[in-house]
Amino acid sequence: MRSTVLPDSATRPMVQRMAPHDFDVIVIGAGMAGSTAAAHLAPHKRVALVEAEEAPGYHTTGRSAAMWMLNYGPPEARVLVGLSRDFLVAPPPGFAEHPLVSHRTVIYLAPEEQRAKLEEMLAEGTGVEPLTIEAARGMVPALRPDYAVAAAVEEDGFDLDVAAIQQGFLRQLRSAGGILALRSRAGEITRRGAGWDVHTASGAVFHAPTVVNASGAWGDEVAAIAGVRKLGLTPCRRTAAIIDPSPYNAQHWPMINDCAHTWYARPEARTRIMVSPADETPMDPQDIQPDELDVAIGIDRMQQALDIEVRRVERSWAGLRTFTPDRSMAFGWDATAEGFFWCVGQGGNGIQTSPAAGQLVADLVLGRDPGEAGAILPLIDPKRFARG
Repeated sequence: MRSTVLPDSATRPMVQRMAPHDFDVIVIGAGMAGSTAAAHLAPHKRVALVEAEEAPGYHTTGRSAAMWMLNYGPPEARVLVGLSRDFLVAPPPGFAEHPLVSHRTVIYLAPEEQRAKLEEMLAEGTGVEPLTIEAARGMVPALRPDYAVAAAVEEDGFDLDVAAIQQGFLRQLRSAGGILALRSRAGEITRRGAGWDVHTASGAVFHAPTVVNASGAWGDEVAAIAGVRKLGLTPCRRTAAIIDPSPYNAQHWPMINDCAHTWYARPEARTRIMVSPADETPMDPQDIQPDELDVAIGIDRMQQALDIEVRRVERSWAGLRTFTPDRSMAFGWDATAEGFFWCVGQGGNGIQTSPAAGQLVADLVLGRDPGEAGAILPLIDPKRFARG
């Protein structure tokens, strides 16, 4: 099958010319989760990647200023983070025109009330080492002398080029003959025979034995359309703002976090820094916008640690990160709906886990041994919610 990108006006006639069972797998949602799953499945199955918006990665993926940090997220997510490192550092030839990562040290600051958090991080983390306050101030000259009583450093961190990563996976999908159907919101999903019909707002109908629900914040909505029991997903807003740290030159600063993860700051576009209050405000799935109060809270928390005068906010935005009820991921077959596969609940780890997560989804759909990632399957199996 020749690779095709289908806009709304072209989708219907293209699909009408296809046989009723032209697809083996329909992936719903062309964010990072769906793109990576589709890319890993396409060499083995006929895959349609169906996306509601006019561009892939419009919502969460397109608004992520991601980093690769081995010590971020729950333990099962960290397994996929670790398994993704080699791919992100050295992707296969032709995947991208330039490197996907650039080195960025990460430091953690502990005010007195967070000393126990720091000790826990040092005891349980991988590659996290104590850092003197003097050394931290040498790395971040704006650090206020009265903010932190202890610190730690994670040397093996990377900024991630989110757009390049997703485009690389979409190229892999296309080169393997997969189809990307844009402006194709799923309006009805029904069982027919041994498979699923996905009726889209464009008028196109996709049919396949397997549906992969990679719809992020809309995961439960897609399930409901298909008559599948919801998992209880909670989309949460995460806010960020860009400021000018002048007179400081922050280009080579590390990423800065407090140990309780109530704020963080990271160099952005050479001469600016991105600040976030690390908020997780439950929201309905939507085209999310930043709240001015959250922007102000993030800047205030940053200023308690860093002596930076903020004259104005140059830009702010928000994205959604989605959590399951136990805050772990949900990758696997639905408990009762045959052929319905969940790939949701990444909770802010979707970019840095993407290579290994896409491989894991493909392995499970294809019935292959997932290797090292198999150790986390009991923790991420969506059937746990049906049991409980």
